[in-house]
Amino acid sequence: RAVPSTHVFSYHSSGFFRECAKWDDAGRRFLVSFMDGGGIGEVVPSDDGHSDALREVTLVKDADLAGNASLGIAIDRDRNRLLVAVADLLMNRYCALAAYDMSTWRRVFLAELSSQSKEKSFADDVAVDARGNAYVTDAKGSKIWKVDVNGELVSTIESPLFTPPGWYNNLVALNGIVYHPDGFLIVIHTFSGLLYKIDLTDDKVTVVEVTGGTLRFGDGLELLSRTKIVVAGSPSARLVESSDGWRTATVTGWFSTGMVHRIVSSATVKEGRVYLNHIVGFGSKKRHLLVEAVF
Repeated sequence: RAVPSTHVFSYHSSGFFRECAKWDDAGRRFLVSFMDGGGIGEVVPSDDGHSDALREVTLVKDADLAGNASLGIAIDRDRNRLLVAVADLLMNRYCALAAYDMSTWRRVFLAELSSQSKEKSFADDVAVDARGNAYVTDAKGSKIWKVDVNGELVSTIESPLFTPPGWYNNLVALNGIVYHPDGFLIVIHTFSGLLYKIDLTDDKVTVVEVTGGTLRFGDGLELLSRTKIVVAGSPSARLVESSDGWRTATVTGWFSTGMVHRIVSSATVKEGRVYLNHIVGFGSKKRHLLVEAVF
């Protein structure tokens, strides 16, 4: 089996599929989303520095959302909330955004984004701005839902640019999303590899001109700085940099964990180091890996 050459956090889990992991610096833990059946867990690194055979502890199992997948998550530090994108994994008929208080894990709100709709939709990832507004990508319907700080669905961002030519380019559409502190969103379109910049003053959508490599099959995004993002995905994670406010960008680094079968889906930063989440766990103890990416 492939063994990563970089640092790895390994943990035993209650499920085989974990879609997203984010480092909660205040809580000194990784928060992980349960793709199989829904829920949120925590993985706390040990004080002695050992990073093997950690244990996942379940924090949230929301009965109202039973059977749905918990997918992308975002920490709203100013409001001490965790935002969770929720979707019907198999039928693509139900989507929601749930918010939980990170001290009590009580649900703050549940915003239904689509329910019993004839149109297929799939809430895949979420980002939060400075005012607490959340932006949720629809990987099936090629749109972005905006939910305000109180859990009200206030608008939808749509653009013809979100649907590139070719049905095969739209099997998985809008996916990873981050909020940039200069007031715009950066979003990846998974199957085409297109990267978008969305100005939140007028919802104007532009395609970022990317050179140096393809972003095809990019999944989760993580903002490292105003000029750098990590695009997690298969077969490798990519470091992307921009020097002109994300009008253009360049792929400047690649990192592969060598474990394509585990499927890299998201990235997070712990104390300046990037870690990649893998969806699939293996073995009787459902062993999952968070692997450091070095570009």
